[in-house]
Amino acid sequence: MAQDGLNYRDAGVDIDAGNRLVDLIKPLVKATARPGADADIGGFGGVFDLKRAGFSDPLLVATTDGVGTKLKIAIETGKHDTIGIDLVAMCVNDLVVQGAEPLFFLDYFATGHLSPEVGAQIVRGIALACKESGCALVGGETAEMPGMYAEGDYDLAGFSVGAVERPDLLPKPDVQAGDVILGLASAGVHSNGYSLVRRVVERAGLGWHDPAPFAPGESVGVALLTPTRLYVKSVLSVIRSTGAVKALAHITGGGITENLPRVLPKGTVARIDLGNLVVPPVFRWLAQTGGVAPEEMLRAFNCGIGMAVVVPAEAEETVAAAFADAGETVVRLGVIEPGEGAAHVVYEGSLGL
Repeated sequence: MAQDGLNYRDAGVDIDAGNRLVDLIKPLVKATARPGADADIGGFGGVFDLKRAGFSDPLLVATTDGVGTKLKIAIETGKHDTIGIDLVAMCVNDLVVQGAEPLFFLDYFATGHLSPEVGAQIVRGIALACKESGCALVGGETAEMPGMYAEGDYDLAGFSVGAVERPDLLPKPDVQAGDVILGLASAGVHSNGYSLVRRVVERAGLGWHDPAPFAPGESVGVALLTPTRLYVKSVLSVIRSTGAVKALAHITGGGITENLPRVLPKGTVARIDLGNLVVPPVFRWLAQTGGVAPEEMLRAFNCGIGMAVVVPAEAEETVAAAFADAGETVVRLGVIEPGEGAAHVVYEGSLGL
């Protein structure tokens, strides 16, 4: 006797659920429209008109990133509405450090079993962050792959493209000894170091819904899901209004220790005064509860600084005031000095842990 025929749904892939997700996110995507992109979805590719966006001699800058194991907290708490903000921020903050204006964004969402409602929550965060960054959400891909992911699990990847006029590309070639390094405060852990964060939470014997020892009035999960800060608007505003920004470093995995040297020339040293950092309570808690050494904290986490800014010494006050006016909390991290060999960071003082 012949067996009944199979269909795609029997194999674990629900095309109707995918179509429902597209219907749910269409208004979210439409809300991200900007000059150069109409933000419609449904075609095979997104189209962007650089001329309509106002560029005359642009260089394109492209980035891609994910959210790492912070996803596990979103999945295990069932709170999916902010993780999309992290996804966008990790990409567009990398664009703006090169002076580029984010133009468009695409996402990749993979899961074992597609829940249109969960997908829509994720895309709502993506769309919110895109709109905040002036970045059109021009498309993406949803992949339902039964057998690849455990029940409820999913993964995210983001891809973003920006543009900068050729003379405005950062870092500038005249970064040199004597320049000052400013720091812009982070919103918390952002999206790096969460494998270590999760180990510390486990060591503390805490669940995601328990009160957070480092954030009164919030649960551990909600506090640790605080999204990555979006620096696009403030940074582009200050670049354009002051003309004094020489270089920027997005402080992600590797911390100040590994990210700042990426924008400094050979033969220089960034001397950082740790006493000037205002360390958020979450980092003190992680260090004390996990027994994490200060040097490891500085390599694994941002420790309160989400963006470093290099400016000429004579422009320090002007740039700091401009960032404060743009809503950023600004500290003086240190100075660039002559050195030998590859650029590196030297710390003075102690981290307030």
